[in-house]
Amino acid sequence: MSNPVPIRRLTPHGLPLAVVALLIGVTPALSQAPAPGRYSMQKTDTGIARLDTQTGEVTLCQEKAGDLVCRMAADERTAYDLELDLLEKRVETLEKVVKDAPEGFSPRLPTQEEIDQTMGIMDRMLRSFMGIARDFGREWQGEEKTPPASDPDGDLRKT
Repeated sequence: MSNPVPIRRLTPHGLPLAVVALLIGVTPALSQAPAPGRYSMQKTDTGIARLDTQTGEVTLCQEKAGDLVCRMAADERTAYDLELDLLEKRVETLEKVVKDAPEGFSPRLPTQEEIDQTMGIMDRMLRSFMGIARDFGREWQGEEKTPPASDPDGDLRKT
C-alpha cells in the first residue's frame, strides 16, 4: 500500500516561483518561428512572381528605379475588369430604380405617431418581460407570483 502524498499549500514566496517556472516552460513554445507571410516571392526570368497565399493570385513584379512594381497577370486583369464592369452595371441599375421609383416609394422618416406607437409596443413588451423576470426571481426564492403590471389581457399588439 502506498503512502498518501501530503497536500501542500503554496507559501506567499512559493506562488511567484511557481509563476516563473510556468513562464520558463512556456517561453520555448512562444519563441517558435512565426507563420509565413501573406506573399511568397519567386525569382523568374522576367522579374519576380508574387503569390498571394490567401487568394492564390499571382502578380508579376519588376524592379524599376529601386522600387518593386507589380502588375496583375493578363488573365487576372481580365477577370478584374469583368467584375468591375458587372459592378458598374449594378450601380447604374440601382440608380435607375431609385430615379424611376413611384412617389410613395421614396424613403421617408417615420411620423411622430408611428414612433409613439412603436414606443408603446416596446414599453408594454419590456414591462411584461420585467414582470416575468421578477416572477422567476420570486419563484426561485420560494415566493408567490404577483399579477402582471401590464394590460390584463396581455395583448402587446394594442396601441
